[in-house]
Amino acid sequence: MRFGRSWRYVAVLVALAGCGRDLFAFTANIGTGTRAIFLQVGNGSFTGTYSGGGTPQNNATINVVSVAVPAAQVGSGTAQAMTSNSTQATSFYDNYSFCNPPGQIYIGGFYRLPGTTGTATLSVTTSAANLTNASGDTIPFSQISWASSGNGDTGAEPIPGGTFTGGTQTLTTFPVNTWRESCHTFTYANAASVASGTYTGRATYTLSAP
Repeated sequence: MRFGRSWRYVAVLVALAGCGRDLFAFTANIGTGTRAIFLQVGNGSFTGTYSGGGTPQNNATINVVSVAVPAAQVGSGTAQAMTSNSTQATSFYDNYSFCNPPGQIYIGGFYRLPGTTGTATLSVTTSAANLTNASGDTIPFSQISWASSGNGDTGAEPIPGGTFTGGTQTLTTFPVNTWRESCHTFTYANAASVASGTYTGRATYTLSAP
């Protein structure tokens, strides 16, 4: 995340951890098959769509979420909406236009097994408790929060909103043989006056299973 005295810029770097729609938060049951786990945060790669028989691909893109806070507003307590450099609007499940970049980051994926018993855990880990600038000044990661939604959704999101804790935190679980996705909108709380500089930090999302 970045900030300056005459301007403020906060950037969160998020890294890839590597059917029809209804009017509820979107989840989909998928068929059993070869053991596989897939997570996409921001821009991703896929051959076709999952519902059309496509398969996920590796994508090393690290998207940036940022905000420029006017000097007169720094530390005012007025929350600042963040935007990203992600261009991912559609879901690779069925090519539905689900998110609205740059204001939202897509996050979703699936956990699949040959059987019907099992659960994967989605977590996020920040690189440190604080974002830092070149002078060693800090901003707590807990100043960054996110809301969760998706175009056409009306129910509780499968990947809910929250706030970074400056460590590793569990976000949700993925039942076996399901696809789950949400769109996250990030906000900087702007609750403290900070020194000029560019404050950076990274949040890495991981979907894991035994």
